[in-house]
Amino acid sequence: MPHPSTRPLRPAARALAVCALLAAAACVPHVGGGPGPAGPPETRSLLGQPLYAPELPLDTRQRLEAQLDSARLAYEAHPDDADAILWYGRRLAYLGEYRAAVDLFGEGIRKHPRDARFYRHRGHRLITLRRFGDAVRDLERGARLARGRPDQVEPDGQPNAAGEPLTTLQGNLYYHLGLAYYLRGEFPRAAAAFRTALSLARNDESRVAATDWLYMSLRRAGRAPEAGQVLAAIPTGLHLRENEAYYRRLLLYKGLLPPDSLLDANGRSGIDAVTQAYGVGNWHLYNGRRDEAQAIFLRITQGENWAPFGYIAAEADLRRLMRSQGRR
Repeated sequence: MPHPSTRPLRPAARALAVCALLAAAACVPHVGGGPGPAGPPETRSLLGQPLYAPELPLDTRQRLEAQLDSARLAYEAHPDDADAILWYGRRLAYLGEYRAAVDLFGEGIRKHPRDARFYRHRGHRLITLRRFGDAVRDLERGARLARGRPDQVEPDGQPNAAGEPLTTLQGNLYYHLGLAYYLRGEFPRAAAAFRTALSLARNDESRVAATDWLYMSLRRAGRAPEAGQVLAAIPTGLHLRENEAYYRRLLLYKGLLPPDSLLDANGRSGIDAVTQAYGVGNWHLYNGRRDEAQAIFLRITQGENWAPFGYIAAEADLRRLMRSQGRR
């Protein structure tokens, strides 16, 4: 017997649900797009709604602002230093000042045009700003610059509990390039980029993240047998520090977790909750349950935190679904 959440809605109920969801998408503003913040929005969603930097808990904001102050002082003391420019931009982005961060990384590119790190980080934040074509150009350029050079561990701006960085520059270039292709709906290109990211992975954390997106890209490209081979390489029983949400998605695809176990009943919009929810929605989508997928994507895109990749992917898929129905 199929899991209850995989059973299709009856036609009448499905039609009513879809109409209600589409009406909500058209009429209900993002929480991050309300009238409170001063100044222009950071960007607009793929559905046309203004997006402002989400409010942060006071202690988190104070910590990030202190880090930003230190980075600014270092930049002002050494405005041509690559590391000073890079970290000033990264600290701006952690506070949701993505446009300013993109400008700083652009300054870094002008001053250090062969430093692949600036293309990697600007590409990441161009994805956040929904500028996928610009992100592809940056990340492809960064990948070309880094090709043939020794890979390097990338320090974390917000270290994990062990204080151990888990990703590399080249791995991140191809990982984010895969995301940019994926968000554009170029799934074969996304799969190729994620496969390269997987080949560069040095630990289970990176392997799980790259495998998850590679699997989804292959499924969306209609290459299910190849996706199954990728999935089979992931063992059970892994213990991860950072990418547990991606691992849970893989266990769902393996049939080892029920889909409802990945959905937050309280509708929270933290990164892990959004990551897991997008995986469930996408799983419904490539298994032919468009209405169930659409409902989950809409739920994700009503959350406050619009920067996670799962949120952006839900926006992209929701827009494609609505266009296919002649709604936008």
